[in-house]
Amino acid sequence: MSSEFHQAISSIDEIIEDARNGRMYILVDAEDRENEGDLIIPANFATPEHVNFMARHGRGLICLAMGQERAHTLNLDMMTRNNRESMGTAFTVSIEAKDGVTTGISAHDRARTIAVAIDPTKDHEDIVSPGHVFPLIAREGGTLVRAGHTEAAVDISRMAGLYPAGVICEIMNEDGTMSRLPELIAFAQLHNLKIGTIADLIAWRRKNDRFMERRVEAPLDSGYGEGFRTVCFRNALDNSEHIAIVHGDITPDSTTLVRVHRMDVLSDVLGENGPRHGLVERAMRVIADAEEPGVVVFVNTMRPNIIAERLGLKPSVAPDPTAPIREYGVGAQILRDLGVRRMIYLSGTQPTRLAGLDGYGLTIEGWRNLHEENN
Repeated sequence: MSSEFHQAISSIDEIIEDARNGRMYILVDAEDRENEGDLIIPANFATPEHVNFMARHGRGLICLAMGQERAHTLNLDMMTRNNRESMGTAFTVSIEAKDGVTTGISAHDRARTIAVAIDPTKDHEDIVSPGHVFPLIAREGGTLVRAGHTEAAVDISRMAGLYPAGVICEIMNEDGTMSRLPELIAFAQLHNLKIGTIADLIAWRRKNDRFMERRVEAPLDSGYGEGFRTVCFRNALDNSEHIAIVHGDITPDSTTLVRVHRMDVLSDVLGENGPRHGLVERAMRVIADAEEPGVVVFVNTMRPNIIAERLGLKPSVAPDPTAPIREYGVGAQILRDLGVRRMIYLSGTQPTRLAGLDGYGLTIEGWRNLHEENN
């Protein structure tokens, strides 16, 4: 993104403030996704005027993004059992308010349907299908799990202290093509709207949302020596478990030897030869022999088909672009919980500077090449 475009982008705090005050905003997704912008208004504030503005100026499909729990309460069936949409957007059957509407398509009727759909005193008895409002179900964990406009709309509303739902509409040019960043910035300026990015939203959540929970701690009788202990953590976003092997007393003033390791059955358990072979053993030996405290964080990346895919099976779905972000956040939150602030990183390659690491209060002060350690 050029400096000219960057200056036109508002911070996520500014977007949240506008959402809290009932103002519409624009969010742009990544270039490796749709690279499109959506008009978004928190569902609490969706009036006929907002719906009409989206229809006239946005020109895209007007949808209602909501969480899984609300979709369950409304008994919403998925539009298709086999979702082959390229971005995995979770469309349900379309809906209409049972009462208070006429044809259902007018701005008033669609605003009425939206109000009924998010009213906690209403349930599936108060809506009918098909209709003229298209619900989308956000993934649990929001943009930290899926970097889409659906999750972003729900995230922003939640962070603004509002009902976790948003009305969204893609922005199209007058000629029917999709608006890209230059057109979106011009659109935002014309209508006095703030424009932000989903990437910035993910970074904001990565810094501000705590999702790793410490569960239990126990001594570890290790073949590498005495003084090790195991600390188990749970990821509240997906219930996955992750462990940290800690040696010595970690304090904010100490420099801690650190390795954050993606768990891999083939290399870690079966001894597969490759660039990661033996890295855990070397890291554990370095930590056991050091005067400084040390920790090895094992990030659990296991998912269906991961071993078969490592052996050559073609993935059935496209790789999740947010996976590295999630793993980065998992390791950083665990390290901070353990008291790590300054670290010497143990790795097979020199670590690059990780943007946003300072948001966790973590600093890499050096690194040690594990490939140079004695076997």
